[in-house]
Amino acid sequence: MRDFYKYQNIAFENKEAIEQVQTQLLQDHLKYCLSQSPFYRKSLGSLIKDAEKVNLMNLKDIPLTEKLSIEQNNDGFCAVKLEQIADIVLSSGTTGQPIKIMYTGHDLKRLAYNEEKSFAGCGLTKKDIVLLTCTMDRCFIAGLAYFLGITSLGAAAIRNGHGSLDSHKEVIGKMKPTAIVGVPSFVRKLGLYIKEEGGDPSLSSVKRIICIGEPLRNEKAELLDVGLELEEIWGAKVYSTYASSETVTTFCECEAQRGGHLHPDLAVVEIVDEQGNVLEDGMAGEVVVTPLGAEGMPLIRYKTGDVSFLMSEPCKCGRNSKRLGPILGRKKQMMKIKGTTLYPQAVYAALDSIKAVQEYYIEVTREGALSDSLIIHVAANNSDFDLELLQERMQASLRVKPIIIPEKEDVVRKIVYTQESRKPTRFFDRRK
Repeated sequence: MRDFYKYQNIAFENKEAIEQVQTQLLQDHLKYCLSQSPFYRKSLGSLIKDAEKVNLMNLKDIPLTEKLSIEQNNDGFCAVKLEQIADIVLSSGTTGQPIKIMYTGHDLKRLAYNEEKSFAGCGLTKKDIVLLTCTMDRCFIAGLAYFLGITSLGAAAIRNGHGSLDSHKEVIGKMKPTAIVGVPSFVRKLGLYIKEEGGDPSLSSVKRIICIGEPLRNEKAELLDVGLELEEIWGAKVYSTYASSETVTTFCECEAQRGGHLHPDLAVVEIVDEQGNVLEDGMAGEVVVTPLGAEGMPLIRYKTGDVSFLMSEPCKCGRNSKRLGPILGRKKQMMKIKGTTLYPQAVYAALDSIKAVQEYYIEVTREGALSDSLIIHVAANNSDFDLELLQERMQASLRVKPIIIPEKEDVVRKIVYTQESRKPTRFFDRRK
């Protein structure tokens, strides 16, 4: 059983020390995969003759792992006996089929350590009380991961989950949480609800908001309007975090708020282009993660499907490890409209900057062999809202002309917020 805390402060060491530790842990991880994972033993056994010759420079020569491979051979990725499995969660697959992600007790300890480091990085301590507005049930890992991290840190957790706005308001008033973990749009809505009820979120006990599930910053790491609104409404600092069920790894901003810190002892991260070539730091491409030390379902060079970039300059917080930039979009959600490449996050950012827009969702359809069509369904907060002006503003911001359809707010909300989804669903791909 690996002692995770052995390299707890490795991110503060120099580049050479970080690479040395990562290389050793990478080689150990490859040895484990080749000996224990049926999938990798079969697919890579003849390719990797000596794991100790693999390093951070030649890791790129090992084939990438596609999510589709896990969908088609889910059990083949399990590297332990069934009695060693402690928790099973579901992650949606590329074809819509859920895939099982299997964690051992060791993996849950690794997850707790990962989240503990992330929360500590953005300033949380054992003195904090943290309100969780994310579910711990329905085979999702997020709520459990955050709970494990908070308690591992020594802080107190309030597991109110997907409670109503009124129940969260009551919890904040009675239990005085110092931080909230939640989806930005929901925490914004909660703050506005408290104001409508005569309260003032900025005078509450909440001093930090850790945002999950939705973009908080643009490609320049600047806060989007939803982030600026959160800080104004709550009088609190906001921090962005990124994670995936498959990699058992989280990347969270520190107090400098300049990208999600990679924990060198827990993951090797690469950015690749459409052909799978590794890109230089600063260049946008698909995020590829090798989660070091994962036991139940270890992965090598896993393609997450998310688009971002790496930041390599030292951080003001003193860490010298690389950071992951804001998630720019999902690779499979990329739209090509009249020659312009566009991701849903850009549309969200543009709509969130318009205060009259209450709710929205977008659809993308196939217009022709080489072009898509963007349709935006919008609910505004007043009947006099100028639809033509909105279209002009969207075209100026996105450099493409979308089709805009006005809707009633309750109609849009029924589509965006469903029992089946852990977060708002605002993107609908009709191209298939």
